[in-house]
Amino acid sequence: MSRTVESDQHVSAAVLAAYSYCETVTGQQARNFAYGIRLLPTAKRRAMSAVYAFSRRVDDIGDGALPPDVKADRLDETRALLARVRDGDVAEDDTDPVGVALAHAAHRFPIPLGGLDELIDGVLMDLRGETYETWDDLKVYCRCVAGAIGRVSLGIFGTEPGARGAERASEYADTLGLALQLTNILRDVREDAADGRTYLPADDLAKFGCSAGFDAPTPPAGSDFAGLVHFEVRRARALFAEGYRLLPLLDRRSGACVAAMAGIYRRLLDRIEREPEAVLRGRVSLPGREKAYVAVRGLSGLDARSVSRQHLRRRV
Repeated sequence: MSRTVESDQHVSAAVLAAYSYCETVTGQQARNFAYGIRLLPTAKRRAMSAVYAFSRRVDDIGDGALPPDVKADRLDETRALLARVRDGDVAEDDTDPVGVALAHAAHRFPIPLGGLDELIDGVLMDLRGETYETWDDLKVYCRCVAGAIGRVSLGIFGTEPGARGAERASEYADTLGLALQLTNILRDVREDAADGRTYLPADDLAKFGCSAGFDAPTPPAGSDFAGLVHFEVRRARALFAEGYRLLPLLDRRSGACVAAMAGIYRRLLDRIEREPEAVLRGRVSLPGREKAYVAVRGLSGLDARSVSRQHLRRRV
């Protein structure tokens, strides 16, 4: 799944400057993502930074304070840039560094750019104020804004030649994206409520008496908020368990990148499970030293080997 890539001496100064811009955006704004991609070799790290910078632009449009019609126009412009990237119409001296970097990355690696179209579709769902009755409904949204990014990233990572089960790598990458997004939704439940957004399925909210929403630092009166959180945590853990089967299919450094990013979110999930109401009081996060530990663990291959052993036990 990987292409032969040229060395840095064949990369123009304009492209290097575009990548540098994207890496700066990633370093400043991707608090969890950056811990993973720093473990990648240069070419893959730059390509992932280009994907992140494009995705950040899309997210910032959706989360910004512009009127809805202006946001829709900006998303159309961003989709048009993606079409130019796909068609090879972005020159190295283009004034948009994100477009330049993404175009170069797409030339180097077999990136399924349609996944970035899906991301735009997901942000448009936010713009329309869509809500979700069931988990199956929410999965559609999660696949757009996170599963698709997992599949895009896999185009950069590639799979190990001859890896057993590699034909399911895209499925695992998508599922891991769902696990990350559901963790995000739990972490940001109060912040999203303040923005007028509810992502958790209405069926689940009703089941645990939480249909009134989360506009206060305490659970809705008479609700079983902890039960709701623990229910969603179990769902996320099942997604992580399936998505982690991607790790043995990747080369060591790509696997380390994925293990680091996913490991940070799994630890966030642990914290949320231990103290569910904390998400109503503020954003739950990990200290930098703990993120660094997770990155080292990923680089050591411990998570990948653990998944491999579990997979072998299932086969016996």
